[in-house]
Amino acid sequence: MLTRVKSAVATFMGGVITSRGGSDRDPSGASEVAPKFPYGRPEFLALSPEEVECSADHSARPIVIVKENKRLPWSTGYAETINAGKSTLNEDQACCEVLAVKRRPPGSSAARRRSSLPNGEGLGLRESLAISDNLTFHYWGLFDGHAGCGAAVVASRLLHHHIALHLQEVMDILCVPDLQPPTCLSEEPIRWRHQHLNPTSNSRGLTRGASLRGAAGAPGSPSTPPTRYFAEKKVSHESLVVGAIENAFKDMDAQMEKERTVYNTSGGCTALVVLYMLGKLYVGNAGDSRAVIIRGGEVIPMSREFTPESERQRLQFLAYMQPHLLGNAFTHLEFPRRVQRKEVGKKMLYRDFTMSGWAYKTIEDDDLKFPLIYGEGKKARVLATIGVTRGLGDHNLKVHDSNIYIKPFLSCCPEVKVYPLSQCEHGADDVLVVGTDGLWDVLSNQETAEAVTSFLANCDPDDQHRYTLAAQDLVMRARGALKDGSWRISGDRLGSGDDISVYVIPLAHCDALY
Repeated sequence: MLTRVKSAVATFMGGVITSRGGSDRDPSGASEVAPKFPYGRPEFLALSPEEVECSADHSARPIVIVKENKRLPWSTGYAETINAGKSTLNEDQACCEVLAVKRRPPGSSAARRRSSLPNGEGLGLRESLAISDNLTFHYWGLFDGHAGCGAAVVASRLLHHHIALHLQEVMDILCVPDLQPPTCLSEEPIRWRHQHLNPTSNSRGLTRGASLRGAAGAPGSPSTPPTRYFAEKKVSHESLVVGAIENAFKDMDAQMEKERTVYNTSGGCTALVVLYMLGKLYVGNAGDSRAVIIRGGEVIPMSREFTPESERQRLQFLAYMQPHLLGNAFTHLEFPRRVQRKEVGKKMLYRDFTMSGWAYKTIEDDDLKFPLIYGEGKKARVLATIGVTRGLGDHNLKVHDSNIYIKPFLSCCPEVKVYPLSQCEHGADDVLVVGTDGLWDVLSNQETAEAVTSFLANCDPDDQHRYTLAAQDLVMRARGALKDGSWRISGDRLGSGDDISVYVIPLAHCDALY
């Protein structure tokens, strides 16, 4: 087994990579089973079959943009290009929708469960405040597939419906107007979800009751426990939306697993989604795509990449708690380099899941096993197989020529950031840039901000196509031009050979919606 792993890694380190998860071949061997949805490019592009075929030219790598600006809300810009031959098809997918979530009838099961939800009863507000029957949200999604495009296609078609279903569960709470809208603090415009449940913070959430008392009894009586008070946590609207996004990702992943014997859903995909509702932007990320707000030239990160290196301690802890997942072929410990048998009994630097720094340990026979995380930077891999640690799908993915499954180490849970969009002032050049890793592999946040700011400054402010052209410009900068057989960008650097997909979402448009 160890020999086979070494062989696979040697091939990888030699530079032969077809995708982050392996080849286009479905490892389940279910290639004869039809996919759930046929391959295509995003529906809002409205491409003909001939245009789809032309967009797949790996030698020319044409940049495809939205034909009709009205197809996307807020005059959102979008552009994409295929990879330079890494995979046959473009494994990126995109989706953009405006959805209206309707309240369920009073007699439905969800309505009956309302009394068990936080803030679901005893509010005394239903009679005094108007409650809307519909809740509209805007949705943008990018899905970067690996080991095939099947999972990305499925997620682009279905994830927003899962989100809508979970939002419907808490409609009665979300549609009650907030009593104390927050202001936009320029120094801290983003709130993390773990802050939303802080009962001592200035939350926008509502609470049902004051406290619960323990059993009554005489104070100090030895036969009765002391009186205790249990204050209920405040649950904000933000945390309910965050929970809906998180549960939707889990449901989407579970559906893929359930249907993998029915449909040929190849590989897996990262997922980065943006929701706008009730005056706020919610950015949920599971993978290595990225979203940044560019506001007045300032860069505000709205996501972070999940890679073997950034999630090392989570992966090591899981392997430590469940060593059988490593198949007696890997070790959860990390060393600066591969340990050789001649080094048994000697000391070498290492780190465990409890450590952010390094320390010495005496090498034992178990340390000769292959490391759980191998490689560095973009070449880092989990179990010598995959370079991302969060996403959807990958239920059939195994270590090469083994029965060791990768999925237990791949989380489908997104990290969600919240931005109070309607509480901030934005100019026409303030945008949210959302892109797959094909963009960010070669352009930094600052380079992207400078490029977008400079481009939009030279556009007519009344031109509603300016954001599409800005997205096209970003893709062109990341792809570069073909020179002496390779794609080159400014400074004669190597351009991105990956699929590239980019949204440029203007932020000033929300003023007319909220």
